[in-house]
Amino acid sequence: MNTDLLIDGMLSGTGVRDALYSGYLDPEAIGLSSRLASDIADWQRRYEVCHFAGFPESEVASLDEQGQAILARVRAELPGRRIGYFSNGRMTRLS
Repeated sequence: MNTDLLIDGMLSGTGVRDALYSGYLDPEAIGLSSRLASDIADWQRRYEVCHFAGFPESEVASLDEQGQAILARVRAELPGRRIGYFSNGRMTRLS
């Protein structure tokens, strides 16, 4: 099964990546609520700070936990899409 979107905290991204064609997407442009788009932007900025701090394990773990919660919310708002999660701190897909 192919994944349409990935939630990830990549440096200079938007938090939502097109998994099929690459590139980052505007969360509101793909149909996410303003509140969720704002929460994704806040989380992604915290992931950028973590990047510049050298990805401390405890911070990565916390951000990935928050990211997985965001993933659940995105799936709820976009039920017809196949959405996964990529840990930028671990450089691996977690779901």
